[in-house]
This record gives sequence, structure tokens and C-alpha cells, in this order.
Amino acid sequence: MHLQVLSIEEFTNYQKDHSLSNFYETINYAMLMAEEGYDYEFLGLVNDSNYIEAATLILYKPIGFKCFYGYAPRGFLIDYTNEYILKIFTEELKNYLLTKRVVFVKVNPYVPIGEVDKKTFEVNYNHFRYLPSILNKYGYKKLLDNLYFEAKLPRFNAIIDLKEFDVKKLAKNTKNKIKKGIRKGLNFELASKSNIDSFYELMKDKDNYDKYYFQDYYTVFNKSNDVDLFLVSINYNDFLQNSQYMYDLELERNNKLNAKLGKMHGEKIINNKMNSDRILLTYKNDIMEATKGLTNGEKVYIAGALVIKHNKTATIVFSNFNHQYKRFAPNYFLHYSIIKYYQNEFDYLDLNGVVGDFQNDNPYHGLNRFKIGFNPHIYEYIGEYDLVIDEQIYDNLLRNGSLTKEFKKSQM
Repeated sequence: MHLQVLSIEEFTNYQKDHSLSNFYETINYAMLMAEEGYDYEFLGLVNDSNYIEAATLILYKPIGFKCFYGYAPRGFLIDYTNEYILKIFTEELKNYLLTKRVVFVKVNPYVPIGEVDKKTFEVNYNHFRYLPSILNKYGYKKLLDNLYFEAKLPRFNAIIDLKEFDVKKLAKNTKNKIKKGIRKGLNFELASKSNIDSFYELMKDKDNYDKYYFQDYYTVFNKSNDVDLFLVSINYNDFLQNSQYMYDLELERNNKLNAKLGKMHGEKIINNKMNSDRILLTYKNDIMEATKGLTNGEKVYIAGALVIKHNKTATIVFSNFNHQYKRFAPNYFLHYSIIKYYQNEFDYLDLNGVVGDFQNDNPYHGLNRFKIGFNPHIYEYIGEYDLVIDEQIYDNLLRNGSLTKEFKKSQM
């Protein structure tokens, strides 16, 4: 067996049917990263019968003096349980990359080692849990545990099985927030490249990416129709009608409570009346806000998401909402709408990362609570490793801070 450079067609034909196939290991992602300053190659381990045993996309970028690092996004397309193939592929890869002055290759394999129990938050590990010791055996250095989001890609992902999704099984808070978004007249739409500016306005305060990065993302994946851009706005006409309807219902209830108060003065009736008064005020304010929105006639986008489609999985790569409209629950409405949009065509919706700290006092508790509310499966992946090729230069880069500086600022 030997390592060789694969053509785009050879790599694409191999990766599309591989069990670890993902959108990071595609020509589209390679082209996207080329726009961000990376070179790339597709490499494959080929046997004597010209059959590809393993393959990977390798991204290259300069680091230090006249040397490079490699990045295999989401790891290699390989049978990690076949230690013989893994050993040969690793050796061949190191020998090849040494000739290209590559110091190390960063990998974060698309290998789930366990599933988190959403009640106890304990991880039920599978047969891949022993893979870290095997990787270490062949020179892969384990990096940060990535309990939060220290690495380039999350170690824990929340994935919805769309075929088993049932809104009735969602957390009560989640169902209430979805209903609120509907009552507030939120509108979900499939947008186009011309709406990237609007999407960027939602994203600019969340991620360290400029507008052109989102444009490149959309343009590259749109060539194969593998990207969708969704935006949420307020339909003020629906908002007004819904608010008026709810106000009228509550007013009728309020009048009945008034009548009861004329006959009796129990604490329960008084509390119900006070609560009804508060609800009426809320609906009245909604009517005023909806009327103002209709008068202005301005369309405002308050949430959005960019989704990449690959095989039978849709992945929410970027999403955010305008926190000034938090009372509209736009993020809940957005994600629920995305689920319904893909439910008949795709098998899975990847909500992207959660953190591995499930305590209530962790800084990402709100994010975890939000995503877990949609009743996903939560998988723990194997984590991030560096396959070191030149130990001396790697140690120098580590000591002088070059590695920390590069991976703090780089976009992958």
C-alpha cells in the first residue's frame, strides 16, 4: 500500500459513501478554505488493487520560518478500528508530509465515543472509547479536553433525529417559546445570497468573521446546492391580528373576574384578576407595537441561520438572533422552523456544539438548556489531536507561542 494524491473525482467518490462522511471533508470546504489563505490536497492510501483504503483532505498553511502545518478537518476518512490500516496510513502520511516541510497535522476525528444521558448527564461510552490510546500509540498528541469551546470544532454536538422528532416530547419551556414566536407573528423564510448583509448584521457581534467569510461560505456550497440561508422577520399584520384576538379573549375573562369580585373577595379571585390585568396590558402593548410596525412598513430581520446540507444531515453552522427582540423568542421559532423544513427530506439536523459541562453554573448553561430543550441526542466526539511530524520545530513553536497565536486567530 502507498499514499498518493487523489483527484477531486476520486476523493469525492470515496468520501460520499464513507461512514464518517461529513461536509468538512469535501471539495466545497477545501475551496472555502482556499479563499481564507489555505492550500489543499486530497490524499489516499491505495492498495495493490488500486482500492482506496483511507483518504483525507489536508489543508496547508505557513507557520514559523519556511514550514507549514496541516489540518484534516473532522479527521480522516478511515476505519479507526482497523489498527493495521491506521498504522500504515499514519506512517505514509508522516513520510509524505515531511517532504513538504509540514511540522504537524491537526485532526479532530468525526468519531463519537459516547452519548450523553440527558437526565443524569453521564456519558454512555461505546467501543471507540479506547481509540485515544491507539492514537497516542502512533504519535497523535491529545490536546485540550475542549469541555467548552477551546478547540476549532466542538467536542459535544446536539443532533436531532428528524424521523423521531415529536414536538409533544419537547421541554415545556421550549414548546411555550415556540408558541410565543408564532403568536408574535414571526415569519420564517428561505433567503438568498442577496440577504447575506442582513445575516451578517445578526452575526457580527457573535463570531469573529467578516461579511465576506459568510459570502464565501454561501457561494462555495451553493454551487452544489448544499447551503440554505434562513431569516426570521416579524409579520406585523399577523402580529396585530393575533394580539387583538388574544386581547379580546383575555378581556372577556377579565370581565367575568370583575363580575365575580362584585360577589366575593377570595384571595384566589383577586390574584386571578391581577394576573389577568397584567396579561391585558401585555397584549395592549403588543397591539401598539404591531400597529407601529405596520405604519412604518419596515422589514426587520431578527434571527437567522446558515445551514450546510451533506448526505442526509443538515448542519446549522451559524445562527443568532437580535437580543433586542428576545421577548419574541425568535431563536426558538427559528430552530423549530428549520426542523419542520427538513423533517421530510433529511434524517438528521445537527444543532452544532454544546459544552460538556452540564452544571447550572457553567457560563454556557443557557446555550445547553436551549438546545437540550429540543430533545436531541448529545454525542461526545473523540476530541482534537496533533500528529507531530517534526518534534523539534513543533516544540519550538509551542514554546515561542506561535501555536497559541495561530489557533486563536485562525478561521476554520
